[in-house]
Amino acid sequence: MRRNEGGNHLHQGTDRPPPAIDALPGDEALSVMLASHLAAAEAVRPALPALARAADLVAATLGRGGALTYAAAGSSGLMALSDASELAGTFGIAPRQTRIEMAGGVPVDAVMPGDTEDDTTAAARIAAAMGAGDLAIVVSASGTTPYALAVAEAVRARALPVIAIANVARAPLLDLADVAIAIPTAPEVVEGSTRLGAGTAQKIALNMISTLAGVRLGHVHDGLMVNLRPDNIKLRARAAAIVSRITGVGRAAAEAALAATGHDTKCAVLVATGAAPDEARRLLSQYDNRLRPCLERRAASTD
Repeated sequence: MRRNEGGNHLHQGTDRPPPAIDALPGDEALSVMLASHLAAAEAVRPALPALARAADLVAATLGRGGALTYAAAGSSGLMALSDASELAGTFGIAPRQTRIEMAGGVPVDAVMPGDTEDDTTAAARIAAAMGAGDLAIVVSASGTTPYALAVAEAVRARALPVIAIANVARAPLLDLADVAIAIPTAPEVVEGSTRLGAGTAQKIALNMISTLAGVRLGHVHDGLMVNLRPDNIKLRARAAAIVSRITGVGRAAAEAALAATGHDTKCAVLVATGAAPDEARRLLSQYDNRLRPCLERRAASTD
């Protein structure tokens, strides 16, 4: 995160300038950086009600088959990219339901030109690619980035919902949002960068939104990732451990249930309780793919 995308600056909440880390010994400089991260995390707390509304909107969008379009520039784009890229692996969200629109494209060579944040020409294309049931998540530290503003405006022009995150209260971007999330963070320890404060707060906010959305969708059961799509050795072992932990069966039985269901973790949990694969799939369909009521139904039927 080389620069502070979208404006000179940014943060509110204190009149005291941050320490000059270049004049400090290494351990003291690191202490200042750590304090910046911790303060940024705490700055998220007042936004919890807005984050809950955002999570409900994300869950409703994904639950009806809609897609999320993450749009941002610069360091905010990297935070959006990080969150969006983890949805499939963590919660089994279909890749077609997540789009990443980073100004200038996702960098593959560690080069992230700064001028792309001023480019507003892609906004119409981004909005036009969204379906009627889709949702945009737009992020900008300053809340004034031209790219972010243009995307939000284009999406609103299509009467589609926008979640906006900015690190300045009353930022222009927030005025364009159906759910506005303001997370004012303290001045950066490296002025003009968003590596520590704003970036940390954005990542926390995005992760909390998507995680609560996953919970709302029934993809978390007793704190376990039950919509896990185990596509490698490590994740297959994790899926077997999840099946075993929920049902109490041994590792071999858990692996057999996963094999019988094409490594569908939720379905395998029900098969491990004695359900046939087809019965497990019917139950999940009946109860909106939520495991807990399916397990309760299975328990009641075997009493």
